[in-house]
Amino acid sequence: MFERLLRWLFPSDPTKPAKQSKADVHLGERGENVAAKFLTDAGYKILQRNFRCKLGEIDLVARQGKVLVFVEVKTRTEEIVRPEDQVNADKQHQITKSAEMYLSRFGNPQPPARFDVIAIHWPEGRPPIIRHHENAFDATY
Repeated sequence: MFERLLRWLFPSDPTKPAKQSKADVHLGERGENVAAKFLTDAGYKILQRNFRCKLGEIDLVARQGKVLVFVEVKTRTEEIVRPEDQVNADKQHQITKSAEMYLSRFGNPQPPARFDVIAIHWPEGRPPIIRHHENAFDATY
């Protein structure tokens, strides 16, 4: 029974959302790579990329000192709407629930954690502009 629950919570081969085009997925992957390098260069340790469970996905899980950092990365080629503004209340709730699942691995007491957003504006043919919002939102319950 417990193994079935684990397989349900942590699927081994999750599918991508159907509404994303290949170009969007490619841009998203490039953005996550840039964000991971940005964080590594800033002294963070990347613990996991694309943590997935039935409750959702977290783009990057990193550690800064003793703090676990759950990072949502938003990459856009145009800034009609700022990428970070797309991390709305629903997305924050999904990230919070996924983070709770990730933290459940540690038992009690759980390590301190926070939620960051990295927004990347990457116009075609130009270098990316990176904005890192530490502690971008509080956990939602």
